[in-house]
Amino acid sequence: MKPPGALTVKHTTQWLLAPIVIVTIAVGWKYPLLGFNVPIIMLVGTLGGILKGRYVCGILCPRGGFFDRILSKFSLKKSIPERVRAMSFRWPVFILLMGFISYRISLNPTDINHLGRTFWLMCVITTGVGIVLGILVHYRFWCAFCPMGTMQKILGGGKYLLRIDAEQCRECRACEKACPLGLSITKFRASGSLLDYDCMKCPECITVCPEGALRFR
Repeated sequence: MKPPGALTVKHTTQWLLAPIVIVTIAVGWKYPLLGFNVPIIMLVGTLGGILKGRYVCGILCPRGGFFDRILSKFSLKKSIPERVRAMSFRWPVFILLMGFISYRISLNPTDINHLGRTFWLMCVITTGVGIVLGILVHYRFWCAFCPMGTMQKILGGGKYLLRIDAEQCRECRACEKACPLGLSITKFRASGSLLDYDCMKCPECITVCPEGALRFR
């Protein structure tokens, strides 16, 4: 089990990182170099994905921090539709967004300000979609099919798995209610590990489990 302070560390980290996405969107049109926050975060997400799957999504993503700490207060918190989690939906989204970025960059690849504005525009569009879906459905709706989340899932979703003690777990589903993505954790009770590779490796489920049945190895 993670120490009691793990949740506090996560929340504090998210409060510190959330302003990055807010400032980038707010003044990136005037200071386009701020747009380079986007590829930096994408690089961190890719490297993190190799090591720990979607760990960056759950702890270190500025937009994820904004969704968890701020947007969640205004969300209707409905269930995220399973169909948007399917790779048949996520791959087209991935290709569309990466294609858009590539096209925009190709228009003036040597102008650093143009590159910055391209990344800024992508941040504005995707965050805008995330906010609308987050309010009307669930604050982490965007994260269910986010291209970078998909990449992290593919690169290392099977690493750093959440362990489930089948003897201690009584299937109360408190963990599933606390999970930012609403994953079906208890259905993997018999296997001993959460095999849904969209797990964002955060301690939310662990800290609410009344039996202490969950932990990361």
